Amino acid sequence: MVAATGPDTVVTAGDLFGTQADFGLMPPPWAADCWGEEEQAVLVCRKVLEITHDVKSFHFEADGHRTFSFDPGQFVTLQLEIDGAAFARCYTISSPPTRPHLISITVKRVPGGPVSNWLHDHVVPGTRITAQAPLGGFTLANPPAPKYLFLSAGSGITPLMSMTRTMYDLGSDADVLFVHSARTPADIIFRRELDAMAAVMPNIRVVHVCEDDYPSERWVGLRGRLTAPILQALAPDLDERETYTCGPAGYMASIRGILGEVGYDMRGYHEESFSFESLPASGAPAPADGDGAATLPVGPVGDDAPASDEETGARTTYSVEFVRSGRTITCAADGTLLDAAYAAGLAPPASCAQGMCGTCKTTMLSGEVDMQHNGGIRPREVAQNKILICCSKPLSDVRIDA
Repeated sequence: MVAATGPDTVVTAGDLFGTQADFGLMPPPWAADCWGEEEQAVLVCRKVLEITHDVKSFHFEADGHRTFSFDPGQFVTLQLEIDGAAFARCYTISSPPTRPHLISITVKRVPGGPVSNWLHDHVVPGTRITAQAPLGGFTLANPPAPKYLFLSAGSGITPLMSMTRTMYDLGSDADVLFVHSARTPADIIFRRELDAMAAVMPNIRVVHVCEDDYPSERWVGLRGRLTAPILQALAPDLDERETYTCGPAGYMASIRGILGEVGYDMRGYHEESFSFESLPASGAPAPADGDGAATLPVGPVGDDAPASDEETGARTTYSVEFVRSGRTITCAADGTLLDAAYAAGLAPPASCAQGMCGTCKTTMLSGEVDMQHNGGIRPREVAQNKILICCSKPLSDVRIDA
């Protein structure tokens, strides 16, 4: 059953929190964090909301009256089995940490996408799924900035919505300009909620930009695509704002070009964009950079960089022992452990191949690697010698618990 809200719908605490309504809107003093020291937890779907014709929000609660703690803008990785195949997919949390009883993700149905279609077609209240603990560094600046510019397109709105909801709940006096781009007015995600927040908080300003009309609605707002003149007109104080951007790869490139054109100081620029719908099931080689995927930082340079083939006359290689598998393979110094494993016929669990989802996380028993990740592992896990093999290049012979 899919629950939908409308102007006459009365939503009670019981609707929102189920059995946790007994504790009111604030978590009890003894409430534990959902994940705590664990890397993953089972979540139970409590509500499904239709946001647009092809976008749904899925709201989950944790077992045992546990609550959710995360930073706005972070993501969770769902571990799913669909038609016998294992999938790991990252979805940004769209709810704010200020509402700790439930956590929500907002998912656009992607034609041919195995995970988004399965979520839309099969997840209903009561469905149980496994999710890894929140990760990601695309979060609000600390300390908070006095002025923000949020730029999003399509489902890239979700992390920025979590940030905006957080500031709204806290009564933040930060000046927020939220500019969202969509194909048509029917494709504007969270349209009514954003407009409602802006109506009661004068420091939040929302601007929608649409490329075209919808058959049942002629668009009378800004039309086309965001340009430098439009952005300067909307934000004449652009240089004073901290900018957060999320959306498809082409949109992100366009925004970087616009900001470069107007001379914006990119030290105040933050971005995130990734899509896993084009990736295969876990355990199969994944493309290094899917549509809208975040690009891994470059590896070490200077004295820390492995010697090049031209300098040594031979490619530097190291041995990598997969202890539980009983296999020892060779890995080039400029290649990742995951790529070497695939080349040797091994199939370790993996999904994003971008250092983001955490699926390929394992423990390094000995050795040293250069790991350039994108938020898919927590500092305390690194301290425990855990690594992501998709973005780890060997600096010595390595033994891993895999």
